[in-house]
Amino acid sequence: MNPSDVLKRPLITEKATMLKGMTNAVSFEVDRRAKKKQIQEAVEKLFKVKVVEVRTMNVSGKVKRRGRTVGLRPGWKKAVVTLKPGEKIEFFEGV
Repeated sequence: MNPSDVLKRPLITEKATMLKGMTNAVSFEVDRRAKKKQIQEAVEKLFKVKVVEVRTMNVSGKVKRRGRTVGLRPGWKKAVVTLKPGEKIEFFEGV
C-alpha cells in the first residue's frame, strides 16, 4: 500500500490538539485495512519524523434519522501516532 493511501487526513479536533500538546501525539484518519507498521512507515516517510508508538481504533458510524428513515454513516479507522521527543510535524503547527 502506498504511504499516501494509508493516511487519509489529519484529525484536527479539540481532543487531538490537547494530545499534541501533552504527549506529542498526532491523530490521523487512516485506511481501514492499514496495520500499525504500515501507518508508522507512512508517517515516517511522508513527514520525515521518528515514530515511537502507534495506537489504532475503529470508530463506529453514527445512526442518523431523517423522519422515519434510519440510516448509518460509515465507520472509519483512527490512528494516534506518538512522535519522538523533539520531533514535530509542521502541518499541525498553525493549529
